[in-house]
Amino acid sequence: MTVAARRFTDLVGNTPLLALDRFGAGALHGRILAKIEYLNPAGSIKDRTAWGLIRAAETEGRLAPGQLLVDLTSGNTGIGLAALAAASGYRAKFYLRASTSAEKRALIHQYGAETILIDDAEFLEPGAVNTIIARVQSENPGAFYTDQRGNPANPRIHFEMTGPEIWRDTAGAVDILVSAVGTGGTVSGTGRYLKSRKPGLRVVVVEPAPGSVPTFDHPDVDAVEGVHRVTGVEPHLLPGNYDVQVVDEVIACTTVQARALARRLARQEGLMAGPSSGAVLFAASVLAARPENAGRTIVAIVADSGERYLSQADGLPAAQRATGSCALAPAAPSRNSRSGAASVGRSWTARDLPLG
Repeated sequence: MTVAARRFTDLVGNTPLLALDRFGAGALHGRILAKIEYLNPAGSIKDRTAWGLIRAAETEGRLAPGQLLVDLTSGNTGIGLAALAAASGYRAKFYLRASTSAEKRALIHQYGAETILIDDAEFLEPGAVNTIIARVQSENPGAFYTDQRGNPANPRIHFEMTGPEIWRDTAGAVDILVSAVGTGGTVSGTGRYLKSRKPGLRVVVVEPAPGSVPTFDHPDVDAVEGVHRVTGVEPHLLPGNYDVQVVDEVIACTTVQARALARRLARQEGLMAGPSSGAVLFAASVLAARPENAGRTIVAIVADSGERYLSQADGLPAAQRATGSCALAPAAPSRNSRSGAASVGRSWTARDLPLG
């Protein structure tokens, strides 16, 4: 009897967990499990988001055959939506930062979708995202705006799929969830589900440290795609799908730290993860290094593959690129996501973490 999936969406989800036993072996108190989301059919956790957005629109009768899908994306949601559009008979067009990796743009085009590049400087203007979204909608009358930042179908798919998978595969033993924040859908939906099953579970997000965020004075800072600030940001500027009440702690990470940890994952575990996953693993390592987390299980979301970023400079000197090591700057203090106050406790630095 033939066993075969019938649709693209049948392949979305049920990604595995991998225990990172070599990653930080002997130096960490807690156990880190990586959820390998680049094993989704179009290569990232955003395949789940794409399916959630399209499924809801189809169920509610808001999509017509062959209709154009549009959105503003850092790339992965665009790739997932482009793949799903190709498999479902829709057209797709996405607006991206000009600095979006060449690999991501090529993947979107390979699925037959169109891209419009926006100068990175435009994103530094006050209220820039809302202004650009208004442009996306005005330039595409009659298109379906998928609204990944505000559409409740985004966190819902993670509540229905990602959270239950983690609960099932850890047999309920998960203690801490660590994620980056792009649209907020992953951490909000997954976190809500896990806390509904285990109220004492902690949800931690990683954000870029000062100096790793482009500003008017320093617009060309090497930043990590898919890792956004959530502290010190006016509430109306946060993604609508980001639920601040779900998050217990925010840990800051520099771009250099994120790239170094992604490289260490590749060289110690054989997993080629993107730099946003490196940032997540940095935060997970900080948590696992705390004595109070001894014996606890930390699930880290590995959102996509490092193959999507090979054309980008990694921000390290050539000697460090060759060895895979990096002398990390001291970790910025973590913050309580609800109060914004710095957490009390030891400040973890490179000396506390195995750098490989």
